[in-house]
Amino acid sequence: MQSLRQLPASRAGAPRPAAPLLALLLVLVLPRATAASAGPGDAELTRGFLEQAARAALHFFNFRAASPSALRVVAAVQDGRARINQKKGCKVDLAFTTEQYNPESLFQEGEERLGKCSAQVFFRNQKPRPAINITCTRLVEKKKRQEDDYLLYKQMKQLQTPLNTISIPDSHGHVDPALRPLWDLAYLGSSYVMWEKTTRSLYYYMIQLSSVRQWKTNGDAIDFDYTVLLHEFSTQEIIPCHIHLVWYPGKPLKVKYQCQELQTPEGSGNEEGSTMALTDPSKSSKEKGSS
Repeated sequence: MQSLRQLPASRAGAPRPAAPLLALLLVLVLPRATAASAGPGDAELTRGFLEQAARAALHFFNFRAASPSALRVVAAVQDGRARINQKKGCKVDLAFTTEQYNPESLFQEGEERLGKCSAQVFFRNQKPRPAINITCTRLVEKKKRQEDDYLLYKQMKQLQTPLNTISIPDSHGHVDPALRPLWDLAYLGSSYVMWEKTTRSLYYYMIQLSSVRQWKTNGDAIDFDYTVLLHEFSTQEIIPCHIHLVWYPGKPLKVKYQCQELQTPEGSGNEEGSTMALTDPSKSSKEKGSS
């Protein structure tokens, strides 16, 4: 087993998905170039790898929180240690800060920090769906989160049937405020997909909501059927994923998905595990306090 190794803190360069697509892809390449500069024995323990683990942990946290109005992204990894067992995999211990998710402010500095997270991420060698244990503090106040979620829920209920083809963001990287509820719910469901597909060497960004096929509002829950484009590192491929999401404020999120793999014949998310049988969230992720 390799010994512990620690890296200094730095601001994560992870972008958020609503910039012009060309600029977005150029920015996304930067963390990968940093990791590639290390020697073969050190590549797994670079700062970029720690940021990758932090993003996977936060994708899991966002999914389990099931609150589109309280989505968050990694701001900076403050501390990280990794232990590698060649037979079992890699265990990463992390401390990182987060900020409120806002797709309209990709390149703005000095945004309000919502809080801090500590996480343990275990990559089972090259297998997907890392095991996550995460605790975050100073979250959005519960009452405000509930009010904002219900407002978004009402907006979704009032939406008319969309066109069969839709692109969010548009070619200028802009998210129409009227379509923001669609984007937020799509990002929430995609958080599950990105966590489940992440491995030690592959991670993902959602770059576009490319189509909305249908949603149903006959019952209480929002039944949402859509396609997103995910940017896969380190293959640099753009992968379409069809996602089915069922959401109601305050209830666990239900997600099923099918991704079109461009290099391998197998689909992703076909097995029963892609239809979540949710367990008690307190066993895997915890929330403490509010601000």
